[in-house]
Amino acid sequence: MTADVPAVLVLWDVDHTLIENGGVSKETYAGAFELVTGQPAEYRAETDGRTDLEIMTNLLVRHGIEVTDSHATMIPEALRASLAARRERLRELGYGLPGAREAITALSGISGVIQSVLTGNIQPNAFVKVEAFELHHGLDFEVGGYGSDDIVRANLVEVARERARAKYGVDLRASTTILIGDTVRDIQAARNGGAIAIGVASGPNTVEELLAEGAEVALPDLVDAAALVQGVSAIQARAAVA
Repeated sequence: MTADVPAVLVLWDVDHTLIENGGVSKETYAGAFELVTGQPAEYRAETDGRTDLEIMTNLLVRHGIEVTDSHATMIPEALRASLAARRERLRELGYGLPGAREAITALSGISGVIQSVLTGNIQPNAFVKVEAFELHHGLDFEVGGYGSDDIVRANLVEVARERARAKYGVDLRASTTILIGDTVRDIQAARNGGAIAIGVASGPNTVEELLAEGAEVALPDLVDAAALVQGVSAIQARAAVA
């Protein structure tokens, strides 16, 4: 990375941005709930931009279970084991979203760009989901932010940024950190965590909704990799003269 090209950290959301999980995420939470409590889940987990710890906490509360330190300790391993048991089912029912692989590859061609993930998933599950569809190439999972790091999604931005600073020895600020996600919660996490948001309307929210929430750029999908490259390059160029 040269002095005149600022380092840029691009953080990808996983579910509904890079992949569709085919309902396996909901099954994973139900399975983890049963591992933690010893009883089947009666209600479905509420996800959409929340962290795994928040999702599981809410699921326990919805079942009338008081969340204890013991539950909190058990949840990450229960989530890991639950998805591991459904790995092949994920491959069968899920898929990488159109353009995702090409988008990652295209951004890898921009000098100074570091790519990782910022996701509510715990780290092992984030990797399983992305690797299942061969989307892990070009992503540095050592510098991501995960639901296992903090229950508050916005806090994951600085977690990832600090990891990238430590590993690559680069200066990263709000102006050189980009979060790409599909929900208004992703846009809020970027805003509250100190990052620039790029929205992709491949999830529950429209382009207009993502822009209204504060996304600098919003795309209908990832099929047009050139549009994404243009958005990231413009942010990098602006940072270079700031």
